[in-house]
Amino acid sequence: MPVPGPGYAITARVEVPASASAAGDLTVAIGQVGGVVTALDVVESHTATLVVDISCNALNEDHGREITEALDALAGVQVRKVSDRTFLLHLGGKLEVQSKVALRTRDDLSRAYTPGVARVCQAIAANPDDARRLTIKRNTVAVVTDGSAVLGLGNLGAAAAMPVMEGKAALFKRFGGVDAWPVCLDTQDTEEIIRTVQILAPGYGGINLEDIAAPRCFEIESRLRELLDIPVFHDDQHGTAVVVLGALRNALRVVGKDLTDCKIVVCGAGAAGSAIIRLLESSKPGDVLAVDVDGIVHPGRPGLDDNLAWLAEHTNSAHVTGTLADALVGADVFIGVSAPNLFGAAELETMADRAIVFALANPDPEIDPAIAARHAAVVATGRSDYPNQINNVLAFPGIFRGLLDAQARDITDAMLLAASAAIADVVAEPNPSFIVPSVFDPAVAKAVAEAVRGAARVVHA
Repeated sequence: MPVPGPGYAITARVEVPASASAAGDLTVAIGQVGGVVTALDVVESHTATLVVDISCNALNEDHGREITEALDALAGVQVRKVSDRTFLLHLGGKLEVQSKVALRTRDDLSRAYTPGVARVCQAIAANPDDARRLTIKRNTVAVVTDGSAVLGLGNLGAAAAMPVMEGKAALFKRFGGVDAWPVCLDTQDTEEIIRTVQILAPGYGGINLEDIAAPRCFEIESRLRELLDIPVFHDDQHGTAVVVLGALRNALRVVGKDLTDCKIVVCGAGAAGSAIIRLLESSKPGDVLAVDVDGIVHPGRPGLDDNLAWLAEHTNSAHVTGTLADALVGADVFIGVSAPNLFGAAELETMADRAIVFALANPDPEIDPAIAARHAAVVATGRSDYPNQINNVLAFPGIFRGLLDAQARDITDAMLLAASAAIADVVAEPNPSFIVPSVFDPAVAKAVAEAVRGAARVVHA
């Protein structure tokens, strides 16, 4: 079950009687309603009263209000102010621009700007490839969105997508040393998006597409890859697929199965699910069944769009029909990138022995992980409060670090598979609770970058 976490942390400033039991009374009140105290600081001290900042984790916004009401109900306690710590972190945005060069003297200014900069401009005009060496293009990625599929929240638009894109850029820098910048487009027209990215691309060494709804995202990525001479990567598709395959490789080691013998059910046929299946297919699994809201994808199903038609042609060799429950019978692996609470113990028990369950819907998985663990040998989620978190940050910083270092002009399945193997190999001895490394393991991005650089050298040799 969900536990209070830092995503809903609050800090309440309260005035309390100056007594020896004041701190204990506050802590007990929060604990009685299920909150978790993380810090307590005295900010003012008077003869009869204290002013205290008490921070705690909550389950959700309603739970935060319940905690506040519990504090306010204590005798002699007055809640002055409650701050949502997540909103405090986002005040003014999460990014800034810093100059890499000192501008202390007239000489510095003359080289960084006019007149000296003119010589550099002329050099790039004579040899456009020099832009990769002499400008920020060498280490800069555009994080592009139209705001049509923000996290699991849906179509929120360009402005509301900004906090996610800022966060993505911060992760690029923290884990890959890559300078990234949000590009939030106030259009959801496919042609306008493609043309806009095309004309802003000269300033960047790579394009990371983010939170663009399917099926539009498939065409946008495909056509931009044809148009541009820099890598175009849709993280919701390929970042997820890379980490899932790396985790699956280690999970199969744990249960002693070979991918080529496994029946795999992928629930969700949107951007992430389709990319997982396409990358899986290159490794020749025993069989894959794709399942969406209309059931198992098969060639005879009416109304298939281009993406689903491809899935129908390349998966489900026995042309099985039916529901998710039907697909799970005898399955070795379940990979969910869809919606919460889709099945339970009864369906789980129909899976093969030593089953693997990746229930990745966020924040609520397709099946309660506690229930899944009773039958499955290995369980992974997209959450940080359970073992085996499948998190894209394991992939995209290192992937772009490698692409930029190699001055790659495109990205291939060989590079993605190399990245996936590198993530898996960071875990030397996987076990049921440890099939993927921590996102804070410094070895991950370095290993992924090295693998991608190597694959890029082979491709472009």
